[in-house]
Amino acid sequence: MTGEDASNPVPPRRILHIDMDAFYASVEQRDNPALRGLPVAVGRGAARGVVAAASYEARRFGIRSAMPSTIALRRCPELIFVPPRFEVYRAVSAQIHAIFRRYTALIQPLSLDEASLDVTGAVAVHGSATAIAERIRREIRAETGLTASAGVSYNRFLAKLASDQNKPDGIFVITPKLGPAYAASLAVERFHGIGPATAARMHALGIRTGGDLRNWPVEALRPHFGKAATFYHDIARGIDERPVRPDRERKSIGTETTFARDLHSADEALIALRELGEQLWTSCAKRSLSGRTVTLKAKYADFRIVTRSRTVPGPVSSVETLLAPALPFLPGLFAAAPGVRLLGLTLSALTTPDAHSAAVLPGLFDGL
Repeated sequence: MTGEDASNPVPPRRILHIDMDAFYASVEQRDNPALRGLPVAVGRGAARGVVAAASYEARRFGIRSAMPSTIALRRCPELIFVPPRFEVYRAVSAQIHAIFRRYTALIQPLSLDEASLDVTGAVAVHGSATAIAERIRREIRAETGLTASAGVSYNRFLAKLASDQNKPDGIFVITPKLGPAYAASLAVERFHGIGPATAARMHALGIRTGGDLRNWPVEALRPHFGKAATFYHDIARGIDERPVRPDRERKSIGTETTFARDLHSADEALIALRELGEQLWTSCAKRSLSGRTVTLKAKYADFRIVTRSRTVPGPVSSVETLLAPALPFLPGLFAAAPGVRLLGLTLSALTTPDAHSAAVLPGLFDGL
């Protein structure tokens, strides 16, 4: 990669983001030629099932991960559901990581199908970061029969954005010279780290693009976004100093949402919690993770925050067992309290399922 800023004496890092294309579904189409070219969903097509992954043919109908199977089938009646095979996905992921290690030891897995790589020290041996990314993509295709997309840049944030730019089976490079303008040109929804709830809050403030966000000093962002304000301030300028951490151990995994209208009953909260549970368990399955401690978070209309946690004897194995520890807390959230404006669900005390526990992971697709 070229484009080093002469005014900065520190050479830019060379960061790759490698993201497999429709990984689970592509593995199924690879192993069953009869599925190639057809709309495929990994999951269970039952009334309470959930889509874990969709082929590109299925995505053309608007089908996405965490979507209830009934909705997916309404959008595409020809959709073919196949059960997940996590042991196969983990084996293929191990193959891919072996390819990564030919070029660098600085690999931070983000899930079974994507990772960040720091190849700064490898360019002297293997050529430019772009050349390394192309070699990795060729070797993945040759050795697994699957395609990968790659983003090449000088930091993790931009490399991740770049990996999405030319999907599937593409590569995109964002140089230090182009990075700030590229970040400014994007809608804030495209920024990884800004979810739908945060994007809605930014829209309410008139912030719709990275350029809009760049007009806000960090001091003005902080009252609205707290500790995340500095991160948002920097990424709008193409700045991200986070290193690739190969030994990073994830402590928890969670999701949350801020509602357009405050919730005032446990029945309303139950509907919202089920959606959170499906999203969280899909993320867990994608990362081949489970855990034993479930934490429910609620933020009230007066911005007071409460959390309630419960630890279960063994790792949760389905959406139902994930939500069960949190359900008893719902009625208490509305006892003499203002409306709930945010709910969050987190799983901690994480474990990686072994061969035995993997057998129960398809419970993800049973729903509630």
